[in-house]
Amino acid sequence: MSFAGGITRAPVAFDPDRGAEALDILPRLPGELAELISGTAGCSPYLARLIASERDWLEEVLAGEPDTAMATLVEAAMEAGTGAELRGLKSRAALLIALADLGGIWDLASVTGALTRFADAAVGTALRLALTPLIARGKLPGLDPDTPPEAAGMIVLAMGKMGAFELNYSSDIDLICLFDDGPFDASDLQEVRAGFVRATRAMAATLSEHTAEGYVFRTDLRLRPDAGVTPVCLSTEAALRYYEAEGRTWERAAYIKARPAAGTLAAGDRFLEALTPFVWRRHLDFAAIHETQEMRRRIRDHKGFGTGISLPGHNVKLGTGGIREIEFFAQTRQLIAGGRDPGLRQRDTVGALSALAGRGWIDESERATLTAHYRALREVEHRLQMVGDAQTQILPNSAEGMDRIARFCGYGDTGAFEYWLRGVMEEVTALSVPFFDPGPRPGQEVLAELSDTARDIVARWPGYPALRSARAREIFARLRPELLSRLEQSARPDEAIAAFDGFLRGLPAGVQIFALFDANPPLVDLIGDICTISPALARYLSQHSAVFDAVIGGDFFSPWPGAEALSRALTGAMPRDDYERALDAARTWQKEWHFRIGVHLLRGLIDPEEAGRQYADLAEAVVAALWPLVQDDIARRHGPPPGAGGAVVAMGSLGAGALNAGSDLDLIVIYDAGIVEMSEGPRPIDARSWYAKATKALIAALSAPTASGILYEVDLRLRPSGRQGPVATAVTAFETYQREEAWTWEHLALTRARCIAGPTDLCGTVERIRREAIATAGQGAEVLANTADMRVRLEAAGRTGGTFDVKTGPGGLQDIELVAQAGALLAKSPERGTEAQLQAAVAAGVIADAAPLWDAATLFQALRHGAALLGPKAPDPETLGAGARAFLARVTDTSDIDALMAKLDSAREVSTDIIAAALPDVQEDRP
Repeated sequence: MSFAGGITRAPVAFDPDRGAEALDILPRLPGELAELISGTAGCSPYLARLIASERDWLEEVLAGEPDTAMATLVEAAMEAGTGAELRGLKSRAALLIALADLGGIWDLASVTGALTRFADAAVGTALRLALTPLIARGKLPGLDPDTPPEAAGMIVLAMGKMGAFELNYSSDIDLICLFDDGPFDASDLQEVRAGFVRATRAMAATLSEHTAEGYVFRTDLRLRPDAGVTPVCLSTEAALRYYEAEGRTWERAAYIKARPAAGTLAAGDRFLEALTPFVWRRHLDFAAIHETQEMRRRIRDHKGFGTGISLPGHNVKLGTGGIREIEFFAQTRQLIAGGRDPGLRQRDTVGALSALAGRGWIDESERATLTAHYRALREVEHRLQMVGDAQTQILPNSAEGMDRIARFCGYGDTGAFEYWLRGVMEEVTALSVPFFDPGPRPGQEVLAELSDTARDIVARWPGYPALRSARAREIFARLRPELLSRLEQSARPDEAIAAFDGFLRGLPAGVQIFALFDANPPLVDLIGDICTISPALARYLSQHSAVFDAVIGGDFFSPWPGAEALSRALTGAMPRDDYERALDAARTWQKEWHFRIGVHLLRGLIDPEEAGRQYADLAEAVVAALWPLVQDDIARRHGPPPGAGGAVVAMGSLGAGALNAGSDLDLIVIYDAGIVEMSEGPRPIDARSWYAKATKALIAALSAPTASGILYEVDLRLRPSGRQGPVATAVTAFETYQREEAWTWEHLALTRARCIAGPTDLCGTVERIRREAIATAGQGAEVLANTADMRVRLEAAGRTGGTFDVKTGPGGLQDIELVAQAGALLAKSPERGTEAQLQAAVAAGVIADAAPLWDAATLFQALRHGAALLGPKAPDPETLGAGARAFLARVTDTSDIDALMAKLDSAREVSTDIIAAALPDVQEDRP
């Protein structure tokens, strides 16, 4: 779009005489261009001088398109041979960009983008001018004299606004200069470092030098590591060591916007990739809020800013309601969550606000308001700087100065400009200040009244590891009244406080988790619920507090995704290049989803039956994602899987699709090597050994403790021949065994078998074998007699059950499942779920009515789901707290614990009678 056709606004000339002089210099301009030139010169002495000095060039530019003119200037800057050429080009770029901005031809992103592209070109040229003679004279040992400067290994990182393509009109540029020490000999590093330091100083001098022609960019190199004592250019290895050992939050925030701008760009990309764990923490990092608060406070104290908005002398960048408030608002949230969500890693402020809204961290209305106000404040900042080409963000103190800025912003009425600007900054303050300075919370003024027992507990807290640091104590001091108030509202306050004491005592450190609670008050309610209901879960959380990240990660309350989607998500979360890191990642990921299911059940968002399905989906997803991973690890040493591959078959509760929080996994592995006898790889092994190794690796991947704990305990005893059989079974052997050798109890187990990982064709074969075995397994009398014998043997082994031990014993859940599986065998039914198998038992004539047994099974499963959140053992009603009692009553749909006990005993009695009638009495036949 041409200048003449694109003008949508123009400044109001503050100094009409200066505007008239500009029109005298550029006669015969069309009306809109004349208004733009007159208003610009009449508001900015600096731009008026440029208009006069660049008259001939400007006449040509105004007749064309600003985009084309800017591209020409950038190209010329890239090819410039001297600093003087760069300075002349910068003056023209400054004039062109100002006119395109003031005329409304370019929006803010186009203006800052043009400034940044020119800066990139200028820095690249200044670096070329500095490096070329050093390389030619051999001052960088190891480099051929013909090595192009961009391949010399030096890196110039653009930081701050330059990194984000957000340069303001009269901006300093913040650069960090590094060199890649990898390609150089260790003996040459001292000389290489000295050469790159000279190049850096020469480059900065070219950019910063003020002459009669002006300057290119004021250049600041102080964002480098430990700038007070380090050289202006240091090695990437030294920089990485510094950030790993001493890096601070403000440096993490600075690297949000960092990008390689000149030099060896690929080396710059590698450095930033290596720095990713420093900038983007794996867990939600709410401690960043408090560090940003402190940073914000120090800036205000240093600059002498108050908390109010008085426009004369107000800093539109650093003052209340200014640009920095919006930048901190976005960057702090990026630091909090960007480690878990790469989509939040946007360099520019507007892009960051958009990403935060898209992922639910801020409201759309907040995004729209802050984006609009950010753009408005940046434009005011530009007008302040255009007046005299000064790096300032301070509004004038004089009425005359304020009139000039108002006219420059297109306002003919200064009062209207001030009213608008104050409104913008007040809205920014209203949205940002509560995040950085939330103030006292309800209940924080007065500590809750505590019993003597509770006071004794609270008195121990200052000595715990989590409260050793001053920052942890500071944050916890704000949290403590609200926490105690919440815990005191429980039915038994002393019990709840004692449970929280267990949580607090187990925390190895406190800053992150306390900051998380401080920034997310609903988590205080959640930990209160957990402590009230389940002290065991509270103690678990103290060792795995990172799972709280999941609660506020954006999708904690989204619909359940299902096993396939979960498996894809876990596959994407595990690094493929580091097996041990992948296992840790899997554990972290699984714990978060496991925690979500428990919280949803705890809060009544799902019922026990749905919780069972979700726990099973999660376990299936973990196995399905880990099976290819462990096979790939074996394949690196022994070659790919021989033949058609291996399948993982879920047995027991996982096969039936119903687990609880404490379930282990019954698995078997079946493989099809076909005619392949040996693997093909660096160390070939026979097919049986290959799949045995893979099976053992899968067990270890699931159950071996790492720094992040375990995933699941695994039981392979349901494989053919049990403990005596191989850990992985060939599919042909599996088929023969099921047809010719399997006992009734193995066929009972087979009714719940389900392939959950492996090749589709092999899973189909396993399912065919399962169905054929069920269809041909034994006669009615034999099946029932063997089932009865198995039931007696379980009882003889001490599995007698009890009121709350509902899994074992006569009439217990295991009893019901045995009868259901026997019914499925007799009815030749492929159904896996207990309810469907009970219906099959009715069809086979084993029982008359499925409802009583299904009702009992549903009750028992509900209790087991609730009990699993309370601890690893069956609950003891004598020691249960009031919150736990109420929770168990709720999940089992009973009025209280006494009613629950009566209902459990009644259900067991009914089940016992039905099952005793269905199975033959084999008691006297037992040896």
